[in-house]
Amino acid sequence: MKTLIIIPPKDFRDETVSMSILILGKWGVAPVIGSYTKDGRECVGAHGATYKPEVNATKLTSEGYDSLIIADGPGVETYKLYDFMPLSNLVKDFINNNKIVVAIGNSVKVVARANVVTDRKVSAPKDEEVSRLIRIYRGKESANEMEYDKHLLTAKSNHSIELVLNTMLENMGVK
Repeated sequence: MKTLIIIPPKDFRDETVSMSILILGKWGVAPVIGSYTKDGRECVGAHGATYKPEVNATKLTSEGYDSLIIADGPGVETYKLYDFMPLSNLVKDFINNNKIVVAIGNSVKVVARANVVTDRKVSAPKDEEVSRLIRIYRGKESANEMEYDKHLLTAKSNHSIELVLNTMLENMGVK
């Protein structure tokens, strides 16, 4: 099994990515780092962690992957990942193929803008822009720290990353 982890070129939340890699590896799920950098340059986290993307996510599909994690952090805003069509199309592809998509913190904007939140419960950070997008795309904002609804797993913040990853693994049939 493989999980694609999408990170911004800079300023992703290091803890989200490192914890994802650790827990996925523990359960035998191969983490694959993808980003939108040119020439395979290293991506640098908000606290200095570096990862060299294994794949350029521009032309990816869900084929060969079992789930998708979109890392949170300031880089989501800096690079406006929520406006990047290849990422929106990738999110739709995963959802349309009944594969789990995980969005944490401000990366919830990405799934909202990809228009996959319709009639789904969505857990999102307290942010007026995120709330507005969830309403526009007819999602149901939840007060819970985490929500799993029809292959979409969302969390308010990375504080619940272990719970999020365990829920993802359970729904993938790994745990």
